[in-house]
Amino acid sequence: MGSIESYETAAGKRYRVQYRTPDHRNTMKRGFTTKRAAELFLSSVNVSQAKGEWVDPTKARTPVSHVAEEWFRAQVQVKPTTRSGYRFHLDKYVLPRWGNARLVDVRHSEVQAWVGELSTTLGPSMVRQIHLVLAGVLRYAIRDGRITINPSDGIQLPRLSSREHGYLTHAQVRALAAECGDQGDVVLFLAYTGLRWGEMAGLQINRIDFTRRRLDVARAVSEPRGVIVWGTPKNHERRSVPFPGLLISPLEARCSGRDPDEPVFVGADGGVLRAGNFRNRVFNAAVARCMEKDDTFPRLTPHDLRHTAASLAVSAGANVKSVQRMLGHASAAMTLDVYADLFDDDLDDVANALDAQAAKSVVVKM
Repeated sequence: MGSIESYETAAGKRYRVQYRTPDHRNTMKRGFTTKRAAELFLSSVNVSQAKGEWVDPTKARTPVSHVAEEWFRAQVQVKPTTRSGYRFHLDKYVLPRWGNARLVDVRHSEVQAWVGELSTTLGPSMVRQIHLVLAGVLRYAIRDGRITINPSDGIQLPRLSSREHGYLTHAQVRALAAECGDQGDVVLFLAYTGLRWGEMAGLQINRIDFTRRRLDVARAVSEPRGVIVWGTPKNHERRSVPFPGLLISPLEARCSGRDPDEPVFVGADGGVLRAGNFRNRVFNAAVARCMEKDDTFPRLTPHDLRHTAASLAVSAGANVKSVQRMLGHASAAMTLDVYADLFDDDLDDVANALDAQAAKSVVVKM
């Protein structure tokens, strides 16, 4: 419960509401111009307290920057690369716009307008990542009892543009590997195993089983803001990946005479093979030369070789579950979402199988 009292001001009569908070502190809100407004406020306080939804108004006046730092420190469950991305988006986009604003002052319409402004200069994926960070900060504030609703919920975000995967044929893979010279085995490895770059760069010699032709993918390396960080594969899942016999010779050459604990693939300095260096010094020029010689050769990045691995596996008869396990996707549904176009032929097979079964049934009946 609570009480309502009137008091005089230079502008006339005003009303104040006194009430107790759930933690038994006495507090007050003043400035109501009518008794009815004060009564409605007191009623809303009583209802929200009864439902366990009451929020201390003083907490709602906390600056977004304060909560953002608390939220960031709490992100201990994500990988270093993801955490580095959060820090970048906070410093460059979120805090400059919302840092000085109080939580209670953040409006849905203003967040929508901000997203619209970002969309004029940034790509859809980047805008979505930035919005994700702000939404996470505000969601943290809700869990901490500072606000009751998230003004970033329901924001209309830019649609992600679909980009066709740059699938290579076996012949194109060999051509690209040849153009990469003594680094061509990197292309072959990525195109026939589907490993992510960080998984390949983190693969140790003793994780290769040449007898069974299996790779034990147990760790990965990332480069958040240029700093080398060792960790687990994406989704924190260790997996076994098969590799074809054509990789045996180049892998044996890489491993010969070296310590079993060393990485299979290393840079010119003997350290971690960095994606940026390989792409800028070797890969991009090799792709350009291939495109000049072959009109059907797509423009692609080293990561796109992972798509090629999926394509070649499917064309060799692999089902969606096998492709999921090879690529380390969280689920077969995710594999289908990413590579739905690769399984179009399966739909034709279903139709043909139905035709065959139906025809067989008719013959048997006759």
